[in-house]
Amino acid sequence: MSTATANRKPVHLAVYDTFADWETGHTTAYLARAGYEIRTVGPTRAPVTSIGGLRVEPDLALDDVEPQDGALLILPGADLWDAGDDLAPFARKARAFLDAGTPVAAICGATAGLAREGLLDDRDHTSAVSFYLAATAYKGAERYVDADAVTDGNLVTAGPTEPVAFAREVFRLLGVYDGEVLDAWYRLHHDSDAEAFAVLQQAAR
Repeated sequence: MSTATANRKPVHLAVYDTFADWETGHTTAYLARAGYEIRTVGPTRAPVTSIGGLRVEPDLALDDVEPQDGALLILPGADLWDAGDDLAPFARKARAFLDAGTPVAAICGATAGLAREGLLDDRDHTSAVSFYLAATAYKGAERYVDADAVTDGNLVTAGPTEPVAFAREVFRLLGVYDGEVLDAWYRLHHDSDAEAFAVLQQAAR
C-alpha cells in the first residue's frame, strides 16, 4: 500500500436507477480494503434500483456533494445514460470535480455522458467502441484510444467489459497499488494468474 492513502477522503460512488452494479465492484471493494470510505450518491436520497435489481438508499444527494470533500467520483454505466437527460447532472458534477482537481472515473455509458458534457473533447479516453461515443456528436473523436482503460490526468475511462482494468487505473491514480503489486493484482483478477497471487501474498507480509 502506498502512503498516498494515509490522508484519505471518501470515495463517492454515483448510483441511479439502472446503474450497472457489476462494473465498479472490484474498484469499490479494494478501495474499501485500502481504507477508503465509499459513500453512495444518488439524484436524491430516495432509493434507486440497479440493473441487477439491487436496491440502494444513497448516503448523499448529488446537490450535497462538493469536489473538495472527496478523493474520487465514480460514475458507473446505466441504461439511463442513453435514454434522455436524467443523468446529465452527474456529468455536470464530474466537470466540477475535474475543474477542482479531484479525480473522476467513468465506465460504460457514463463515458457517453461525459462526452455530451464536453469533458472528452480534449482528453485521451476510451469506451465500449469509438462509434458509440461518435453518436453523441462530441468533438473528441481524435482523442479516442482503443484500450481496455485510459487515464488522462485526473480522468479514468473504460468500456463495459473492462471492470478489472478500470479498477487498475483507479488504483494507480490514487496510489493504492503501484509497480509490481499493481501488475500482479491485475493479472490475478483478469487472468487468474497463480504466480500473481504469490506476488500479492509476499507484498502483504
